[in-house]
Amino acid sequence: MNEMQWDLSHLVESTDPDHIVKRLEEMVAEASAMNERYRGRIKDLDAKGLFDLLEARDDLSLEYEGAAMYCKLLYSADSTDPVAQQLNDAMRRASVRAGQQLAFMELELGELLAARPELVNAPELEEFRHLLERILRRVPHQLSEVEERLAMSKDQNGIDAWSQLQGDWLSTRTFRITIDGEEKELPYGQIIGLYEDPRRDVRKEANRVVYDTLGKDEILWSSALRSICADHVQMCDWRKYPSVLTQSLIANDIEEDAVHALMRTIERNVGVYQRYLRLKATLMDLPRLGNWDIIAPLPDDPGKRYSWEEAREMVVEAYRRFDPQFGEYANDMHERRHIDAEVRKGKVSGAFCATWFKGRSAYVLQSFNGLVGDVYTQAHELGHAIHAYLGSRAQRPSNYEIGSCIAECGSTFGELLLTEHLLSNSSSAEEKMGVLCKVLDEFGMAAFQVSARYFFEHSLYDAIKAGRFLDGETISGLWTAARDKIYGDAVEWLPEMKWEWTMKLHYYIPNYRFYNYPYVFAQLFVFAMYRLYLEQGEAFVPKIKALLSAGSSRSPGELAAELGFDIAKEDFWQKGIDQAEEFIRQLESLR
Repeated sequence: MNEMQWDLSHLVESTDPDHIVKRLEEMVAEASAMNERYRGRIKDLDAKGLFDLLEARDDLSLEYEGAAMYCKLLYSADSTDPVAQQLNDAMRRASVRAGQQLAFMELELGELLAARPELVNAPELEEFRHLLERILRRVPHQLSEVEERLAMSKDQNGIDAWSQLQGDWLSTRTFRITIDGEEKELPYGQIIGLYEDPRRDVRKEANRVVYDTLGKDEILWSSALRSICADHVQMCDWRKYPSVLTQSLIANDIEEDAVHALMRTIERNVGVYQRYLRLKATLMDLPRLGNWDIIAPLPDDPGKRYSWEEAREMVVEAYRRFDPQFGEYANDMHERRHIDAEVRKGKVSGAFCATWFKGRSAYVLQSFNGLVGDVYTQAHELGHAIHAYLGSRAQRPSNYEIGSCIAECGSTFGELLLTEHLLSNSSSAEEKMGVLCKVLDEFGMAAFQVSARYFFEHSLYDAIKAGRFLDGETISGLWTAARDKIYGDAVEWLPEMKWEWTMKLHYYIPNYRFYNYPYVFAQLFVFAMYRLYLEQGEAFVPKIKALLSAGSSRSPGELAAELGFDIAKEDFWQKGIDQAEEFIRQLESLR
């Protein structure tokens, strides 16, 4: 038994491929039966009938969630496996067919609520109140049932395929690099581990090799991104979205003024991040950081490698110190082997956590190379898992459609708990400096570098509207302009880094544009929450539990208000920056 490979058998009654395909076909049949039962009748439902419909839809989701998830996760773990390929394809096709059978439901629900908005506040539907409010928000942008079904078919062989191609291509690439005179051929998941290597020349070469290699396929990447962006512009026109941002605002259940307040705060504080970057250059005895130094360990950092067992112990203990239940849930993920951390070719790049709602659990994927960054990744993804454990016990599936802004809160808070744990167990100034640099590296990447991605994505749509052709060089020019808006002259960039946009899977995710600003939202939101925790101690614990248990039953604005925050005000977002500055001051005091 390999402790670093997940056990997906818990998701299904049998892992036999024929059984899985049969379950997928049953899912389509059940969706068809629901179509027969409700299509054309939703407009006549009373409050009790509407409750029964929403409950039946949740039951359908729970019944077949495991089979669909099994296919997706099997493929994520190894996209080169023929069985995984077959099942993932079967899942995608079945999901589209089931979705087409249920396309009428969202439309008819919208028509019902538009005609009888008083149902939103019906006592019988109190549990679903905010869900109904969100449906009403989407009503003006719905297409006809035929058009919605055509859009699903169009996406299956269009933007969905482009997205899968990007993931498949990256997961199967290998990169040649020479280290200490020895040439090695490494998969993507392994070579990116060298970005934090203590040897500066190795970090630099790893960055150069990766982006030089990716840049050679610029036609592939630019074709994919150009098609996905053009598709979004067309869909915005068809759905009458007032801006290219509207779709993500609805998906994340927030208002545009909150995002603008957030991004203005970032722009006003780029000097804070640049101050840290210059401080880190001083600590590394460099005149200026290279891009290969941004997340590198300090020269005096012991450069410790962590075993899988050590990482588990550290992360679980960090959560347990905050709250015993948090620690119990984190440990349960390990006990049930719901984490896949082995590095291998064919595995999807990056890391993620998938909620298994029916099992009241989750599954985590990461590539563990033993670096402190990998330990932080584990803490981050297990924060998502704890969120899933709490939310799946408190909500129905319909009330767990969490927008990314709140979805990133448990994970980001977990990183700060790990930081607190590491600082309290550091025996020297050098160790503490290493920990503070790590948390500030993560903050800088999530709050500021990700903001560059937000500005970059806006510039892509501005370019399309201006009639510019998005070839590789044009896209790279837009990326470097957005990047330099954040970094100024604080960092020296390898010329190959102009291709950095090629590997960010977030740009390629179908039907979800502007994936990135929620990370900025969560980073500043959680840093502000962490200040509240430092002030209130144990009294804060039930507050974050309530937030994570709420799922999507309340909006981010409502959840923030319960903590005393107003996310439409720049003053609130500044609190997150202030906490980052406090970490910078602690680092400066240790010099």
